[in-house]
Amino acid sequence: MDRAEAEVRLLDAAEELFYARGIQAVGMDQVRAASGVSLKRLYQLYPSKSELVVACLERRDLRWRTRLAEHVEGEPGGPERVLAVYDWLYEWFSEPDFRGCAFINSFGELGAVEPAVADTVRAHKSAFHAYMAGLVAAAGESGQTVGPLVLLAEGAMTAAAISGSPEPARQARQGAAQLLAAR
Repeated sequence: MDRAEAEVRLLDAAEELFYARGIQAVGMDQVRAASGVSLKRLYQLYPSKSELVVACLERRDLRWRTRLAEHVEGEPGGPERVLAVYDWLYEWFSEPDFRGCAFINSFGELGAVEPAVADTVRAHKSAFHAYMAGLVAAAGESGQTVGPLVLLAEGAMTAAAISGSPEPARQARQGAAQLLAAR
């Protein structure tokens, strides 16, 4: 097995286990067993669990933002693109394996003790904020609405994970529509 294949297998296994069970509940030996990659190779590629978590989050960030952008870009311009973010959140929250935002979950578990994890989470959240700012600007809306719109989305992520329902996305969408209409 070459390096690239080992990395993919490790990241696939680790991401699935961490997201389903929590990072602290999963040991490196469990990742090794689920991936079929030797423990020696695992530690060659990711010398620490923190490095493996960061790699999983970085990969998830690209996938998450790509999926979001693909959905939003299917909408006509203007405020509808901003509101499409909340429609996409509803779809994501409706997935059978949805267990909340992996970034929020990771920060909750490791943010205080693993600076690299905290930095990766902050980078993801910053990129989401910048994406929303771009949508708001393209819609001709006030930049002052970006922060509240982001908070509506972030709050919906947390509420959906806790409630086990996708409905917080619809509620956040209603709040966003009101915010955009109030300009």
